This record gives sequence, C-alpha cells and structure tokens, in this order.
Amino acid sequence: MKRFVLSAVSCLFLITSITAQTQTPAPQGKPTVPVVHARQNNQQQRIANGVASGELTPKETAHLEKREEKIQAEKKADKADGKITKKERQKLRQDQNSASKAIYNQKHDAQKRH
Repeated sequence: MKRFVLSAVSCLFLITSITAQTQTPAPQGKPTVPVVHARQNNQQQRIANGVASGELTPKETAHLEKREEKIQAEKKADKADGKITKKERQKLRQDQNSASKAIYNQKHDAQKRH
C-alpha cells in the first residue's frame, strides 16, 4: 500500500511538472522555435509508430533516438544566448531533414524486429 501511494504521488508530480513546462510561455526576448519543435514531435511519433509496427529494430530505434537527442541538444545550445540566428536555424532544419530521411529509410528497409 505504501509503495502504491508513493508511486501515485510520483506520477502526479511528474504529470504536474510536465504540464507546467508545456504551459509556460517563452520569456520576452527569447524566440521560440515552433517549426523545429513541431517537426521533432512529428519525428518522435514516426519513430514510435515504427517500433509499434515492427518496422524498426531496437538497434535502429536507438540510433534514431540518439540522432533526435543530438538535434534537441543543438537547439538548446542555440537558444542559450537568447537568439537563434538564421544560420543556426538553417543548420537545425538541415539536421532534421537528414534525420527524417534516416527514419524513412530505416522504416522501409527489409529488417524486421524479432
């Protein structure tokens, strides 16, 4: 019973913190990157669909997830100074295009999950 209560409280705390983060508006002077963010969500969904359908092996999934994490880290570093330059935005888009092609290629190769 004690474990159940602790788990429930932990889940509630996690959900609350995630909700608070998603509803917090960007501070003034710090541009958001809505297109990049939307594409990241889309690509994460594509990876999840590939896992669910068996189109992606665990190794392929790990590789694609690592690639997505790299893009996320790059975006965070670019936003650290408060402004994303045109060149930085262009690099993010290029990386996302490359990741999108990799997702497509991995989902459509002949390998199947065991």
